[in-house]
Amino acid sequence: MGSSKLLTTKAGVRGILPRPAPTPAPLEMDATGRRGISIQDSQSCIPLSRLLKDGDIILLLTPGIIPEVSPMNRNPSSPPSDPFEPLGKALARHHPWVRHVPYMPRNGITGTHVVHIRLAAAVVFVVSGPPRHGQPSQIALAEITRELCDHRPQIILTCCDVQELGPLEKSFPTVAQVPTLLPSDLEKAADLLFGKSRISSPTGQYLQSLILTPRVWPVEVWDANRDVSEILDLWYQCFPAAFHLSRYQLESLLRRDGYAMHYVVREPGSSQVLGFCATYTTYADSGGEHLLGSLAVLLVRPSYQQRGIGLSLHDYALRQLTKTRGVFRLRLGSTFPRLLYGLPISSPAEDWFRRRGWPIQPLSTAPGSGQEVSDWLLTFKDWPATSLMPSGLTFRPCDFAEFDMMLNFVERVSKKEGNLGWYDQYAKLAGTMNIRDVILGLEGGNIIAAALTYSKHTGSPAAEDLPWASTIGDDVGGVTCIAVSGECHYTASKRDAVMIRLLDSCIRLLADQGMNKLLIDAIKGGVEGFQSMGFQKWATYRDVWRNV
Repeated sequence: MGSSKLLTTKAGVRGILPRPAPTPAPLEMDATGRRGISIQDSQSCIPLSRLLKDGDIILLLTPGIIPEVSPMNRNPSSPPSDPFEPLGKALARHHPWVRHVPYMPRNGITGTHVVHIRLAAAVVFVVSGPPRHGQPSQIALAEITRELCDHRPQIILTCCDVQELGPLEKSFPTVAQVPTLLPSDLEKAADLLFGKSRISSPTGQYLQSLILTPRVWPVEVWDANRDVSEILDLWYQCFPAAFHLSRYQLESLLRRDGYAMHYVVREPGSSQVLGFCATYTTYADSGGEHLLGSLAVLLVRPSYQQRGIGLSLHDYALRQLTKTRGVFRLRLGSTFPRLLYGLPISSPAEDWFRRRGWPIQPLSTAPGSGQEVSDWLLTFKDWPATSLMPSGLTFRPCDFAEFDMMLNFVERVSKKEGNLGWYDQYAKLAGTMNIRDVILGLEGGNIIAAALTYSKHTGSPAAEDLPWASTIGDDVGGVTCIAVSGECHYTASKRDAVMIRLLDSCIRLLADQGMNKLLIDAIKGGVEGFQSMGFQKWATYRDVWRNV
């Protein structure tokens, strides 16, 4: 296993590309006079030595190219060597488990390539240059490969001026460039991917080993009295405007004595906050013995990313959560209070968290493995008229005498469907006028559905835990923790109809409170149904958790 396994091709096979001229177009120069050695890495997979373990396979996919052979040195008895063989051998010096498989642009990515991709831990896809007249695009094949890579990091290595290939950063998070196919440049490329080379960024800035060497940073418990302003600034730098909170909102969400523990990494000397991690524990049910631990948010100042700050915070916070008595499950995101339900869809940090053991596998049907969960926004004027339900069903606010029965119903349904923490949200209403904020669906005297409404004007405890409705606008109310039973005959056969009438009653209640819009949080599935009722997606997350 000490060298790469090289699958070479013979010259003359149909579809093999002619080798490009050895002298490329002028590229930027670094301080030593070397041309065009650069990289951009938004998925933080470089250096590969941080990512790969013993036995993990690097798949090297290279275009079939006719090697240049001097007429004076041509040996008809032996085929010419693969021009990318020096790259495979150089990679193997850093990590011996390398598989080198050529691809033919004319033939595309075949079943053989798919098998190798599925066995690999990382894929290096080499592009020799832009397509010549009549040739297929190597970039198009790289895009196909990226889809097949799923959670595996893919690195594009261009042996030409990357600007000739278009804006690759939109499709590929990691792109490295060397100027030629000369063995010396290919060997530098291998050093580059393992962080052993001095390179230049596309802007001409020189970096040692791509980034400052990651290290373990000292982690401190946050100081609630002095850190809020810096954490708010950090929040604004890391999240788009739709997720911006006021200082008061953020501070009220973070200050949860007994339920929250937050951590920071500071810059040595200045004590400036460089990274922040918020964690919570939430009661899973009425028993009070089972706790859900939430890694609610992990922020690193953009100019300090890829230095180990995020990893130091992540690992420290998880160690503290797992040591907390009663914590049996960890989730990525938070239930209540809600900062973000989970990792936003298409987050550039998705691969980073996957490499830290979070089971982000969107195509899987296993609970907690990254399925899509959405927040939905409705303008009341877009709500369709609802038809009358058959006799025997009633939808109305919860009476005080029904509170305990309602709690038992919510706990039973939420536990069955795996919705942890819902019981606590309803239980907080005990002894308050906000019991009337709960809308019930009843069949005779039996509760078959419940939904918790809230708005900023009613003093509901739910509004303190769910900030996004009021952040969107003062006229936006919310509905959360919707529980619909599937146990009785009626709801099992007409669950959608019950949901529509339940939402209709919620809308009427919120409209009476002066609201004009409604936000429903954390809905799994039901995309076509909500769109048909006039809802628009407001935000979409990954539902990710793992048991301790």
